[in-house]
Amino acid sequence: MTSILYISGRQLRRSMCPKPSLTSFQHIICTNTARRRPIIIHQSSLFSSSNTSNDDEKNSSRESAASESIDTNDATNNDNNDSTTTTSLPSPPKSNISNLAELSKARLSALVVSTTAFGFMSVGPTALAYTSLPTFAAASIGTALCASSAATFNQVIEIERDSKMKRTGNRPLVNGSVSKQAAIGLGCLTGSTGGILLGLGTDPITTMLGVGNIGLYAGLYTYLKPRSEINTWVGAVVGAIPPVMGWTAAGGSILDPEAVLLGSTLFLWQFPHFFALNWMYRTDYKRGGFSMVAVNDPNGDRTASLIKRYGVYLASLPFLSTALEVTSPMFAVEGILLNGYALHVASKFDKERSNSNARKVFLTSLWYLPCVMMLFLLHSRRWHEEVTNDEKDETILDSFQKLMSKIQAKGKELCMHEALVSKEVEVSIGEGENKTSLDGSKCPISMTKNAQISMGTGKEEVTLPLEEDPTSDER
Repeated sequence: MTSILYISGRQLRRSMCPKPSLTSFQHIICTNTARRRPIIIHQSSLFSSSNTSNDDEKNSSRESAASESIDTNDATNNDNNDSTTTTSLPSPPKSNISNLAELSKARLSALVVSTTAFGFMSVGPTALAYTSLPTFAAASIGTALCASSAATFNQVIEIERDSKMKRTGNRPLVNGSVSKQAAIGLGCLTGSTGGILLGLGTDPITTMLGVGNIGLYAGLYTYLKPRSEINTWVGAVVGAIPPVMGWTAAGGSILDPEAVLLGSTLFLWQFPHFFALNWMYRTDYKRGGFSMVAVNDPNGDRTASLIKRYGVYLASLPFLSTALEVTSPMFAVEGILLNGYALHVASKFDKERSNSNARKVFLTSLWYLPCVMMLFLLHSRRWHEEVTNDEKDETILDSFQKLMSKIQAKGKELCMHEALVSKEVEVSIGEGENKTSLDGSKCPISMTKNAQISMGTGKEEVTLPLEEDPTSDER
């Protein structure tokens, strides 16, 4: 007997003779709910045939899974109507490499490695001159393996919940591409290898942070996800640890102000990022039974408030970094522009809680992080220190230092403020007895009368007079 698969609107309807398997479908037909006009979109050649009863049972189970997984009301398009019908057909088998990458959450692990490298580089050239390249490799690879282990164990624990969600319904453990035992073995292998690599190549503190993060993510964070909204804050702690690991691996102390700023940046950045993501997929998270702020916030009031609040906290860090003399004042100036736009898109979401505006917040967070990390390095006072180890070998770190020096030199040409952080140029205001040298903590622009700026010393001194402000007396 012939069976036909009808797909229309929000529901999947199947008209069939008794217990047909997916292999018996000769056509898959998509119908429009208004006109009821069938359109053939795929032939049965997509599916393999089998004459054995075992294959029929497997195909039947796959058919049931496919029927449950097809949901035309995408969680990311809650604002759209149902006039357009989309369908999801069974995906072709994935390769072992693809399964491994998905189990390890390769893109998330890549982000973790980049923040670890950011923390490592932040110690500056003087400290890096005494740090070997194998240490950098051990810190990066070890952190990646620990992150991979945590992600794998997380998916092992959440198989049932992932199967209920559209965005996670095709993960290797859910679709059976990888067995649970194999995934547990992979998690143990990557976790132990990452811990050993950190232990042998870095220091005890970095190793403890890496191994501890596996337990924090796969343990406490995963446990709290279906039980309490506090899971988001626990997850933010997990994300804040990698840059601190990079800092300690390069020889820094966990109590250094730079380490606190690095961790705080990653901690605060995650809230606008994940609250926007939670809002976009709130229907899917609810289907999976996860306790997220957006799931318990139908109007979006709390979500919008939290995004703006943590955006303001994040915007204050460049000023705090400057006040602590970790970076030059230009980091705070450029931070105004960067954070100003981030707060702008957050305000748009607050006014209109649509998925489109939430996606803008999410996408802004993706380019915001690499920008703020690069600006931190460019304006870091540590990167203006002279390297005292003349016997060191040429490494990739030296190439990075040369690149940083070129970018900073270009910045000094474009903006006088950058001259304040250079030891090669003396900047002063005034003349004669009133001449005052600036140490880099003050702006060279003076609004007083008869002021001038002198740059350089001796024969190379250049005086730049400042025009008198004609409205100064009126003010």
